[in-house]
Amino acid sequence: MDLTYRKDWDGYVKELYEKDFDGQSAIYWEVKYPFPLSNRDYVYVRERKDLDMDGRKIWVILAKSSPETPCPEKSGVLRVKDYKQSVSLESDGAGGTKLFMNYFDNPGGNIPTWLVNWAAKKGVPGFLTDMQKACSNYKNYCQKK
Repeated sequence: MDLTYRKDWDGYVKELYEKDFDGQSAIYWEVKYPFPLSNRDYVYVRERKDLDMDGRKIWVILAKSSPETPCPEKSGVLRVKDYKQSVSLESDGAGGTKLFMNYFDNPGGNIPTWLVNWAAKKGVPGFLTDMQKACSNYKNYCQKK
C-alpha cells in the first residue's frame, strides 16, 4: 500500500503515484521494460479491507485497471488496460506472514519468447524474493523516515 516504499525497493518502477484524475482517485504506475521493448504503464484503482474472521486478522487488497480514468497516455509507453490483482495476508502465528496473491495482466504488444521465458524462470521468482525482503525491511524503512 505504501507507494513511496515500493519506489524504494522495486527497481522496475519508473514512475508511481496516486492522484486525483478529474474527481477519480487512481494510481499511475510506469514499469521499465528491457530494451528494445516499450515501457508499460497502468492506471488502476485499489482498495484494502481489514477483516476479523473468528479472531484471525486478514488484510485483503483488491486492485484492477481503470480504463475510464481520464489519465492521458504517454508517447512510447504501452498502456496495460487489463490488470487485476487480489492479495490476502495474515499472520502465520510464528512471527511471519502468510500471503496469497492472484495476479493477471495483459501487457499488450508483441512480447518475445525469450522475455516470456525469462519472466517465468527468473523475473517472477526474483520479484517474489525482492518482495519478501521488502516486507522484512519495511519496519526499518519506516523508522528511518
